[in-house]
Amino acid sequence: MTMAERNRFIRRRGRAGGSLRLLLAFMFGTLVCLAAGFALFVANLPAPATGTSAKADGIVALTGQGGRLGPAVTLLESARGERLLITGVNKLTSKGDLKKLLHGGAAFDCCADLGFAALDTRGNAQEAARWTEAHRFHSLIVVTADYHMPRSLIEFTAQMPGVQLLPYPVPAETPKSLNWDSAKRLSGEYVKYLASMVRVSLFGSSRNA
Repeated sequence: MTMAERNRFIRRRGRAGGSLRLLLAFMFGTLVCLAAGFALFVANLPAPATGTSAKADGIVALTGQGGRLGPAVTLLESARGERLLITGVNKLTSKGDLKKLLHGGAAFDCCADLGFAALDTRGNAQEAARWTEAHRFHSLIVVTADYHMPRSLIEFTAQMPGVQLLPYPVPAETPKSLNWDSAKRLSGEYVKYLASMVRVSLFGSSRNA
């Protein structure tokens, strides 16, 4: 190998090493940012709501893990909203099944609606937006798990920018303290939260999906 060839080889290795260092620095910085964001996400989760003082035109409860539906039915039975939508209900579940399970009363019979179309949080928001528009409501109490509330509000706000949203967070089954199970749940929710935030920021809402 001539001296010129050796110098070119050394320069190429130097450039490759510099690129690798930049890539590693970028990856490390990204991980630090994600970890810091996750810590802030967990620290700022809303405290579980207590009592039934909230009042709005309608109430929307999102199905999922945790005891989300019971508090929503209590709000309805306490006349904190004119109607209740339970969104994301399994198609095999009837209103009678839910009434028995949730100990619903007369208000549940007349004023609880079941939504079967939603398959995810974005679908919940779209289903709730159609229901809200049909009833000409201007304010909603949104009932879901505490860890799920930030993402729900992003999706609901995107679908109903002119509707006042009153969050009613329900404590999740998994404790907020970071044991293994809650860490998995919260980290998964954080990734979905970021995805919703980016998608809504870039593309806005879509009522067609």
